Amino acid sequence: MMKHNKYNWLLLVLALVAINFLASVFHFRFDLTEEKRYSLSEPTKTLLRNLEEPIHIEVFLKGEFPAGFRKLAVGVEEFLQEMKLYGGNRIQYSFTDPLAGLADSTAQYVIDSIGYFYEIPAFTLQAPGKVGDAQTQKLVLPGAVVRYRDTAVGINLLKGEQGLGTEPEQLAALYNNIEASMEYKFANAIQKATMENKPSVGYVLGNGQGWGYNVDDMVRTLISQYDFDTINIKQVPFIPPFDAIVVAKPTLPFTDQDKIKLDQYVMHGGKILWMIDNMYAEFDSLYKSQGFVAFDRGLNLEDILFNYGVRLNQNLLQDMQSDKLPQVSTGGSEQMRLVDWPFFPILNGTQHPISKNLDGVRAMFPNSIDTVEAGGINKTVLLQSSTNARLLEAPAKIDFEFLQIAPDIRAFQLQNVPVAVLLEGNFRSLYTGRIPAALRDSMAGYNYQFINQNTSPNKMIVVADGDVAMNQFSPNTGPLQMGTNVFTRYTYANKDFFLNAMDFLVNPSDILQSRSKEFRLRLLDPKRTEKEKVKWQLINIALPILLVILFGFLYQHLRKKRFAS
Repeated sequence: MMKHNKYNWLLLVLALVAINFLASVFHFRFDLTEEKRYSLSEPTKTLLRNLEEPIHIEVFLKGEFPAGFRKLAVGVEEFLQEMKLYGGNRIQYSFTDPLAGLADSTAQYVIDSIGYFYEIPAFTLQAPGKVGDAQTQKLVLPGAVVRYRDTAVGINLLKGEQGLGTEPEQLAALYNNIEASMEYKFANAIQKATMENKPSVGYVLGNGQGWGYNVDDMVRTLISQYDFDTINIKQVPFIPPFDAIVVAKPTLPFTDQDKIKLDQYVMHGGKILWMIDNMYAEFDSLYKSQGFVAFDRGLNLEDILFNYGVRLNQNLLQDMQSDKLPQVSTGGSEQMRLVDWPFFPILNGTQHPISKNLDGVRAMFPNSIDTVEAGGINKTVLLQSSTNARLLEAPAKIDFEFLQIAPDIRAFQLQNVPVAVLLEGNFRSLYTGRIPAALRDSMAGYNYQFINQNTSPNKMIVVADGDVAMNQFSPNTGPLQMGTNVFTRYTYANKDFFLNAMDFLVNPSDILQSRSKEFRLRLLDPKRTEKEKVKWQLINIALPILLVILFGFLYQHLRKKRFAS
């Protein structure tokens, strides 16, 4: 009997050793969450499986943090462990605190360097102390750096996330949104670091498009992210085969020849990001002439855009949810105060991956946009007004009188007015049966065939605001980042929207789809928690103890009964 028991224990030990060995070799887990919180999307899995060389990810989330931020750090580590299941030893990561033990001057140098090179600004947290100690502030760099060969790409975990407030529930919602976008941010950074050939992007000139200090950030961004070049539509027989082109705030009319070149570029599979100001309404004119009359620019784009499925309206959108402008009060002593300027609405995103969970996107004198019937074209709104908006029809006088009187919310009755729309499908040419024979022959001479319709699905994005990717200029610091208010220095999510839009147009891997993840935040009801506090304490503390005591009593009783017999 003793010998048999001895072998049983030996078999149990061997079984445990075998299980641990197999667990160290074969990793798997079951994701039973409703929203598949712990599962990677197929494009991300493919990216990780195809890595040729090791990638090192340095995460700046080591240290003592409040509960919410500590949970975020744990979530990042769990996510990286999930990535290792598909990338294997090619995924290497470490957690560091780059500010640990540094003097203030040295720490500030490190903060400035990481902010400049990797676009990860410092974030201030209320650091936890010992019980009874006062709360202290702690600087943290909420991000990571992906290094591959000689390339390093920064990840700002807070970038583009919608600010929800500082209450515990609001911070919990913020951290939840960060976790939901984590896969996209890491996968996108890895893709950029490992990409052999960048997509090509052209910037269209020739119709008074912005070119100067006001497009500084947009052009620098395109140069850093893509194989970038300019293209003057007046000087070429056709648009070269860029992966995508940008038409940013044209101010001069498009001729039929211009539109034929754009139309045939789309028919040949090219993608376009249109950012159009249909109305003349300029920020500079507001200050230089103390006001102006907004009127139709006469860009002559109505027919081609209508043919693709949208109509830009001749109006200006006003919104109670808006950016601010300074107003000088002259009551005795001149004082500057910031007031809401409804012509600069802060647009909301939708559920599409391009704009989902983004912070507000600032527009400047935008128009409304309508979708119209176009066979085979799907239309998806990307940016829209708040639930308190109105439209001012052209012609409209714009001056500082709008700043003198607080807007009456009763006049703002429109909801979710579209400003940016994604179009997807097989586009038909506007010029089918209408192209001049001389132009057709000229195109044929360049081996460029006229096409009546897309042979495969295509896509484009139309934004009814030419300023959404423009930047303002500071006399002290020069060109600012797109979406930054020159007076308040608050930066909206314009750059994130612009980059997401470009990535959606040119990136065939569909990694952007991972931004569509939505993690449901399941918070406890504080009133019910307080009311049922004692009951749940008894269930979670007293009941387990009672069960252990009951089990011990039953075991002893059965043991005595067995040996007594």
